[in-house]
Amino acid sequence: MMNGPFQYFTINQSGIAEYKDRNSKFIAYAFPFHDKDNLKKHLDDLKKEHVKAGHFCFAYRIGTDGNLFRSTDNGEPSGTAGKPILGQIDKLNLTDILIVVVRYFGGTLLGVPGLTNAYKTAAALVLQMLPVITIEVESSFQVQFPYEKINDMMQIIKTCTARVYWQENLLFCTMQVRVPIKHQQQFIERIQEVQGLEMEEVS
Repeated sequence: MMNGPFQYFTINQSGIAEYKDRNSKFIAYAFPFHDKDNLKKHLDDLKKEHVKAGHFCFAYRIGTDGNLFRSTDNGEPSGTAGKPILGQIDKLNLTDILIVVVRYFGGTLLGVPGLTNAYKTAAALVLQMLPVITIEVESSFQVQFPYEKINDMMQIIKTCTARVYWQENLLFCTMQVRVPIKHQQQFIERIQEVQGLEMEEVS
């Protein structure tokens, strides 16, 4: 689910939107979402807020490659809720996102086409409210080097548009660096060119 192998699209804030059809109310919530273990908390919070709602249908997609996903109809006719929600996530090529649509039944059956359209529209509306951001895919490296090599190290970081997220500067320095995937090979080659720099990739 990436725009090429070097970046992916996601959201970095939550949103809410509402859609009504023949007195049924569909409230869509979108959340930045990185860990499926957090799903229960999101659902529990919404169920406490919407005690009288009949359905809590959702879809999510996770990971820089977007390969981890799930959708559920939560009691609605098969294929009328979860898949349309996931379809709106995929339409924008998003990952690391959860959308939950809460439904209050209005007394009139909408039928399969009506339900499918309602869940699709509610998901689309909440996504329209949120800016899509582009995230660079990165690799992490730990580099060790004598202090006198710090200028060489900082030049490599600048050249490869990498960023330092942890460092310890003593007589012998340790630095953990995140490098955009598109500059990874360049980073490795530059490190290998400077004597005294020792590098390993970390998870």
